[in-house]
Amino acid sequence: QGQLVESGGGLVQAGESLRLSCTASGSIFSANFVGWYRQAPGKQRDMVAGFMQGRTPTYTDSVKGRFTVSGDITENTVYLQMNSLKPEDTAVYYCSVLIGSRSYWGQGTQVTVSA
Repeated sequence: QGQLVESGGGLVQAGESLRLSCTASGSIFSANFVGWYRQAPGKQRDMVAGFMQGRTPTYTDSVKGRFTVSGDITENTVYLQMNSLKPEDTAVYYCSVLIGSRSYWGQGTQVTVSA
């Protein structure tokens, strides 16, 4: 239904890439807003990318040109391709889907980028 599971995080060196996946149990991405967020220790949770099928994705300035969000709606999965990773990208990454006025969140996946 509304269960979200993120995966794909890990430990990489600066300049390398990771691809995160957010998979839903049920078809909930087809007509709803999906956001990728990240939260570093001691920091607020910030949106890094937004996705809605049929719309142009949006990105925060700090990741433009490096991150790409896409969706495979038939597989109930949204991706976040992260290239040219920097140490400041280190955070727990979450996906969230907004259905009406209710938000669903995944458990998060850790991304660590070493210098």
